[in-house]
Amino acid sequence: MAKVVHEGWMVRYGRRKIGRSFMHKRYFVLESRLLAYYKRKPQDNVVPVKTLLIDGNCRVEDRGLKTHHGHMLYVLSIYNKKEKNHRINMAAFNIQDALTWKEKIESVIDQHQNSLVANGNKTYSTFDFKSHDDDRTASSSDRESQFSAQEDEDVAHRTLIRRTTIGNGPPDSMLDWTHEVDTPNPNNNDQVFSRKHWRLIQCQNGLRIFEELIELDYLPRSCSRAMKAVGIVEASCEAVFELVMGMDMKRWDCSFQYGSLVEEVDGHTAILYHRLQLDWFPMIIWPRDLCYVRYWRRNDDGSYGGGFTISSLSSRRGRPRTRVQHLMQIDLKGWGIGYLPSFKQHCLLQMLNSVAGLREWFCQTEENHTVSRIPVIASMQSSSSSKKGQKQRGASHRPTASLDQVPGTGPDAGQLDEDSEEDEDFQFAETEVCEASVENEVKQTVDEGTTEQIDLSLFTGNLRRVDVGDGSRDCWQICASNNFFVRSKHFLFDKRKVPAGKPIMELVAVDWFKDAKRMDHVARRQGCAVQVASEKGFFSLAINLQVPGPTHYSMVFYFVTARLIPGSLLQRFVDGDDEFRNTRLKLIPYVPKGSWIVRQSVGSTPCLLGKAVDCNYIRRPKYLEIDVDIGSSTVANGVLGLVCGVITTLVVDMAFLIQGNTVDELPERLIGAVRVSHVELSSAINPALDELQPTES
Repeated sequence: MAKVVHEGWMVRYGRRKIGRSFMHKRYFVLESRLLAYYKRKPQDNVVPVKTLLIDGNCRVEDRGLKTHHGHMLYVLSIYNKKEKNHRINMAAFNIQDALTWKEKIESVIDQHQNSLVANGNKTYSTFDFKSHDDDRTASSSDRESQFSAQEDEDVAHRTLIRRTTIGNGPPDSMLDWTHEVDTPNPNNNDQVFSRKHWRLIQCQNGLRIFEELIELDYLPRSCSRAMKAVGIVEASCEAVFELVMGMDMKRWDCSFQYGSLVEEVDGHTAILYHRLQLDWFPMIIWPRDLCYVRYWRRNDDGSYGGGFTISSLSSRRGRPRTRVQHLMQIDLKGWGIGYLPSFKQHCLLQMLNSVAGLREWFCQTEENHTVSRIPVIASMQSSSSSKKGQKQRGASHRPTASLDQVPGTGPDAGQLDEDSEEDEDFQFAETEVCEASVENEVKQTVDEGTTEQIDLSLFTGNLRRVDVGDGSRDCWQICASNNFFVRSKHFLFDKRKVPAGKPIMELVAVDWFKDAKRMDHVARRQGCAVQVASEKGFFSLAINLQVPGPTHYSMVFYFVTARLIPGSLLQRFVDGDDEFRNTRLKLIPYVPKGSWIVRQSVGSTPCLLGKAVDCNYIRRPKYLEIDVDIGSSTVANGVLGLVCGVITTLVVDMAFLIQGNTVDELPERLIGAVRVSHVELSSAINPALDELQPTES
């Protein structure tokens, strides 16, 4: 009998063909190679209702929060990349239950992926080229369908809905208040340097209130400065998150009169309506209406991001502690008196003080400090009042067996878990020490690049390149690699990160494409940078970021090196299989210029692309193309909806690298880093891929 890793009662969630959602209580059982659910707790040889084979190709997708008849469910979707039609959607009323299941399933998937490497699969073997008659590759992921299969719930045109709801960004009359001169701050504890500056204006109700330092000329009269309140709450991150997500805010927010749900865009984004009681000359100023977009995400370290940033602190006297930050900026246009400075500041301070309300609410509750379930969000319909009230408690699960040993803690002590949370906690060393350390470590590392000079004038792309950041628009430039911090030579022992240093490949061109359908294998275009490099005998890596929508966009980055060093991590990645590539390709994003909600949504935490979104790999003798389908992830698609509406106002930095997990693979080296500035959608061109015949380079 197979070992049971985890089991318990959960909710089976889905959507019927007629469009109505459903939820059924089911008993889920996770074994070392199988996930199954039953109508009742299984006894003897009961046949499960549905099963899913768990292997290294499986993925757990966070679908966020869904509403079903006024009940809030935290939904997970488990599927195999090779059979996307066959999936299981499970949900929980309590977010902690859902996160526990997510961690257990991911640990089983990681064990299968690690076992493939341990058993000596073709990860480190030399690539065996064969002749192909079509345009597909020998890589297993290339045999997948071009488009994702229909899922249990209707998620078609999700990106279109987001763009319609959120709009096309700020009006032309509103200047971008983030366009100030940015200077690196080496003392900021972040993955890359923070370029924003805040001023402490007051301490009130046990909170620190900060105001952003910007020039007033950048703001319209009705728009306030960005402000934030920071406080400590004695509760777990999950308890604070569940309380914040509920609509029963009268318990802890004195400015809240009542509210309702306008539209649920997806599991991580909703449009809400609040009636605010601001208590500013109440005999003259009536309660005000506020309609806003609420976005949230859960980070790998267990913190939550969005308008509220909720992160865990070390416990004190046996009580959990959480740091809560509330960031806000409001355009009071339409409120009549919104042009009065005193009224603008009063509104922000009144709403920011809700952090103090959270702290006091948890101080007066029981020791457990847990919220049994996420409160009901009412709808805007007239029948919404009948949907409010106390919901039934979900049955808790009980594990019957201990977990299998976590990957990375077993006999292979030199192997670090690819999803280790410790990797995401950025730790700054002294600047002088970092610079000296990275210089010494780079000298000790095998030079995976080449000393042979590459003539950049040979390569062209349709997106313009600039050499100096002079405020140019619709262009790209090489980003300073030392702005990104990567794993050091001794990261396995001291968890320290150092500046990245010189990349191992050269970024030679960037293309910006658009078409009516998704653009795959763009490297086959005659005259593109990959084809030019192949003719010169160079090796190329093309990373194709695919943006879904009514019109599909692709931004393609071309990295070139004179040759691959045999035995290097880059060569093993290029010639490895998809499972190995999915656990190693990493992206570090950052938004140095853009609205704070976009910067909060994108973040700067390193991300393993193969585990976050679908990646298809196309291997040829002289190049490897990676097609990254951003629309395959609900979370990534949600962030994309925020970015696309204001893309012309953004400056985005991206660094690509291959994650090092063992001593001989460290320190990490960047493949390359790029800065893309104020991209115009209208400048994208059609690559006319349909007119091309399959080619072999």
